[in-house]
Amino acid sequence: MYVSMKEMLRRANEGNYAVMAINCFNLETARAVIMAAELEKAPIIIDIVQEHLLTHSDSELITPIVKTLANRASVEVALNFDHGEEYEYLKKAIEDGFSSVMVDASRFNLEGNILLTKKVVEFASKFNVSVEGEIGCMGASEGECFTVNSMYTDPKEAKKFVEETGIDALAISIGTSHGNYPDGMIPKFDFKRLKEIKEITKMPLVLHGGSGSGEYNIKKSVEYGINKINVGTDFLDACCESTKKQLGENPNINFFTLMHQVEKDSIEKVRYYIKLSKSTGKSI
Repeated sequence: MYVSMKEMLRRANEGNYAVMAINCFNLETARAVIMAAELEKAPIIIDIVQEHLLTHSDSELITPIVKTLANRASVEVALNFDHGEEYEYLKKAIEDGFSSVMVDASRFNLEGNILLTKKVVEFASKFNVSVEGEIGCMGASEGECFTVNSMYTDPKEAKKFVEETGIDALAISIGTSHGNYPDGMIPKFDFKRLKEIKEITKMPLVLHGGSGSGEYNIKKSVEYGINKINVGTDFLDACCESTKKQLGENPNINFFTLMHQVEKDSIEKVRYYIKLSKSTGKSI
């Protein structure tokens, strides 16, 4: 069933669990994620980041693929434009049929962030598309640009942002980063900040950069009010590991066979996160 994030996250907020949002970019990754959700009877969100839409499969191309997979599935599936930075790209994704979008205007000051996010909310409402906003900013965790906790979300700013934009979900920064962490590193989460933001906003909260955060942090985040968890790196790493394993065992493997096995192997990583999020069995 093809749906927006709004209703599934509302139920997650009321039921104190989280819905997994997995970064995909093509048929195979989306299909693997949806198959994992079906095995767990869990709602699921297909996240497609702006970079992948611009360089691999644009919204006009990928939307009918995901919609078809979703309508064939036995669980709820949302398609979300992840980290949409430009209004024209967000607008096109909505017009092309995305059921949800995430506005990343964190590069602006608070007023600039509110202005762009509110503009997207107003446009999205005409299409019954849900909107996720972001207040605060996360670091990157690969290469020379490694930073952690680059800018925590201010609870008072979060309240103002929610009230003035009308968003359906709020992405916050409590200690995660995008990409792979250095070997052996587990990020430190600011759970006190998370609890305060939840108490002030009482709305679905989103954790970006879930990959590599550790079971304790994920479980505690859900307990304290996170209702959507984004995972990209761990899922794509699982796809790479499957590819390397198969090529190591059989360098002459047929590409068709290789791709289908990658799908099967990567499903287990998605199921692992669904179980951590406590969304197993939560699809209507």
